[in-house]
Amino acid sequence: MRWTLKPKPNPETVTKLASQLGIEIPVASLLAQRGIEDFESAKKFFRPSLEDLHDPFLMKDMNLAVERIARAITSEENIMVYGDYDVDGTTSVALISSWLKTFYPNVATYIPDRYDEGYGISYKGIDFAADNDISLIIALDCGIKAIDKVAYASEKNIDFIICDHHRPGEKIPKAVAVLDPKREDCEYPYKELCGCGVGFKLMQAWVIQNGYSMDTLLPYLDLVATAIGADIVPITGENRILAYHGLRVINVAPRPGFKAIIKQIKKETLTITDVVFIIAPRINAAGRMKHGLYAVNLLVEENQETADLFASEIETFNSDRREADKAITAEALVQIEELREKERFTTVVYDKNWHKGVIGIVASRLTETYYRPTLVFTKSGDKLAASARSVKDFDVYDALEGCKEFIEQFGGHKYAAGLTLLESDYEGFKQKFEEVVASSIDKRLLIPEIAIDAELALDDISPKFHRILKQFAPHGPGNMSPVFLTKNLKDTGYGKCVGGDDLHLKCRVKQSHTSVSIDAIGFNLGNKSELITDKKKFNAVYSLDENEWNGNVSLQLKLKDISS
Repeated sequence: MRWTLKPKPNPETVTKLASQLGIEIPVASLLAQRGIEDFESAKKFFRPSLEDLHDPFLMKDMNLAVERIARAITSEENIMVYGDYDVDGTTSVALISSWLKTFYPNVATYIPDRYDEGYGISYKGIDFAADNDISLIIALDCGIKAIDKVAYASEKNIDFIICDHHRPGEKIPKAVAVLDPKREDCEYPYKELCGCGVGFKLMQAWVIQNGYSMDTLLPYLDLVATAIGADIVPITGENRILAYHGLRVINVAPRPGFKAIIKQIKKETLTITDVVFIIAPRINAAGRMKHGLYAVNLLVEENQETADLFASEIETFNSDRREADKAITAEALVQIEELREKERFTTVVYDKNWHKGVIGIVASRLTETYYRPTLVFTKSGDKLAASARSVKDFDVYDALEGCKEFIEQFGGHKYAAGLTLLESDYEGFKQKFEEVVASSIDKRLLIPEIAIDAELALDDISPKFHRILKQFAPHGPGNMSPVFLTKNLKDTGYGKCVGGDDLHLKCRVKQSHTSVSIDAIGFNLGNKSELITDKKKFNAVYSLDENEWNGNVSLQLKLKDISS
């Protein structure tokens, strides 16, 4: 592990902020690191308000999108809401379709089949629309590169409104409206919305145009928060506002589908982390193992008993997904060993029998083992399909751009992408990808980094300090849970390894100059137990956590790493 201490903010700014807010210096320093340097920005950070959302009409083509939906309703046209099969796509389809149906009946939904149609807008989906007299398709979380398919739809007198957040190609599809803040000609102030977030901006624009209250959109924010968490977009700016209020909806008035999932896991209050690791995988499992429409049906269901049945079905898909993920990861690790590729700059593996629905998860697992840009391929029809994952600060999308000669199509983000290619091009691509990454990656990026916000003394950790720290949530990229470094710690004598195979490290620590002591838990740090024996001094990197035991809640350090 590479420990990196973030630069300290300007001391004058920190002191002034601490005085203005009546907070301690360590908290003021953390705020200043996040660009919060005055009372007004601190107020917006701690009290995210829907009133601070940007005007949706600042987004290129928004007026055209609203006008086209209004025309469709006036003419009683059939509208199809189309989205990708992952969490962002299925929540987007649930969002827009359920909202539209509150005031307009002629709405259908469509999710492409992962195996039959693949990612994004499909010819089969357009043909379905044509066969069912659908003249407007609202595409969510996909479509920004669907030049030919939008043209094909146009020949069939079907219009498209595209709500996407992926990077555009050289050309923009000739749709009625293309909403994507990443368009070069779009001056929308916030560029990091997820697909569901772009869909929500369309709803916001409609509400403004038609003189309704924003309060009518509040119940839908649970879907937006789930997409924000699952798609790993920055939890800054608008995303933080939407995630904050969406989490409140999940915890206070969850829709029946969420309530059904929460019932199964028996957890009272969900954080964005719970959404990412508990709700999102279950929604994703439908599209991975069966069909994304199962997830949409769960999310839009209004009857609790029916939602409970849908959730139970999806729980089975999730269990199957876990088994497939575990088996394929094991096979991929063996393949890396057998091909003697442990020392490469990239991981590229392929097996025609691997389940297409879990290759993205397997790519993430392999990145955890061999920390480097990773692609996992499987057979998909007459082509190969892959999911790509990257390491912190390396743009895998740009790396794929450098291998375009071997790729049929690709799309995605800096850290995650998908692509297809011909089987005959696999070896050529694999070699080229290795060359591109080897020549462009900073070798330090191949060592996992722990970014440390600040050095802290144990006696800085007061209940007030932690109480304010909790208000930094929701956490995510751009606003990660604060990480601290404390030096010269000693175990109080009760340190031990716990868990199966002594995998984890549990201890109670104190610093020599103070009487304060605090519990600490280090998951997967059991192999470092030698560093804390015999009252040796050690340094620790950790986040603050609450430990609940027998009804008692106490603070503990959640260790990320320790060193002598």
